[in-house]
Amino acid sequence: MTFTTKTTDCWGERTGIEKSIELVKKTFADSLCSHLDLLKIEAPVFVPSKTGINDDLNGVESPVTFIASHTSKRRYEIVQSLAKWKRLTLAELQTPPGFGIVTDMKAIRPDEYPGKLHSVFVDQWDWERVITKDQRNLKYLKETVSVIYSSLVETERFVCHELGLSDTLLPEKIHFIHSEELLSRYPFNSPKEREDAICRELGAVFVIGVGGILADGKPHDLRAPDYDDWSTASINGYHGFNGDLLVWNDLLKQAFEISSMGIRVDSKALLRQLKILRCTDRITLPWHSRLLKGDFPLTIGGGIGQSRVCMQILRKDHIREIQWGYDIWS
Repeated sequence: MTFTTKTTDCWGERTGIEKSIELVKKTFADSLCSHLDLLKIEAPVFVPSKTGINDDLNGVESPVTFIASHTSKRRYEIVQSLAKWKRLTLAELQTPPGFGIVTDMKAIRPDEYPGKLHSVFVDQWDWERVITKDQRNLKYLKETVSVIYSSLVETERFVCHELGLSDTLLPEKIHFIHSEELLSRYPFNSPKEREDAICRELGAVFVIGVGGILADGKPHDLRAPDYDDWSTASINGYHGFNGDLLVWNDLLKQAFEISSMGIRVDSKALLRQLKILRCTDRITLPWHSRLLKGDFPLTIGGGIGQSRVCMQILRKDHIREIQWGYDIWS
């Protein structure tokens, strides 16, 4: 009898949480697709190895691999993100400027250290949009970030109303600051401490220029050389057309990354960044060769953490409360 009562209570509690998660995901995805003219498509779970399609994220992570015996033992990789696959797909779809795609990407990142915010299982809205050459600038990046943030605010407002939650926590406006400015403002703090400080003060911040070397000789954070453009100089002299969207999480008392995104590399930026990180051997990979030949459109894109968005809006302090069933936090 005791067991039955406990099971019933757990079932009812979990049912409520899952319905809330579904509400958050559907509301945000619908808003994002509407504002950015995105077509929702299915995402691959794996891609062929040695093609350059998979991402190594910060430049060092190794994917999970397996061999498909029916294809003459060809090796495949479980995706870590879909930044380059999306660009390839947009080319195949002959997508016009102003339109794009979004996927419910599910990935495995074995090098991730599990904790309250991280899991080796990653779920995110992986989106990509075709742009023109004239839109490869800081102004367009900020406009796109503002649109994404407005979708986040709209989602929180709607979900809080539907679920009867307390007042919304996200500020109406997002602020922009370059990683170089952040270093100047907090010269004796680590990058993580800088993020905590600026988010505590402003509530929602987009840190521009993640990956490029700063005045202290270090990058704010690492970025692979072949998707975000973090080396092109903008009008104000700083480098980078990419960054991270952070909000203050009052439950965890720290900066909380929601999204990493940016204008993608063109051929010049790709060559420059491959040289900077000393991995010019990638030029011979099929994906990189095609980009250098001009086979892919110019794009902007990124990933928006689904579990992160749910944690923030539903006031959860551990990712395991969202990713039910993945016993990978201890």
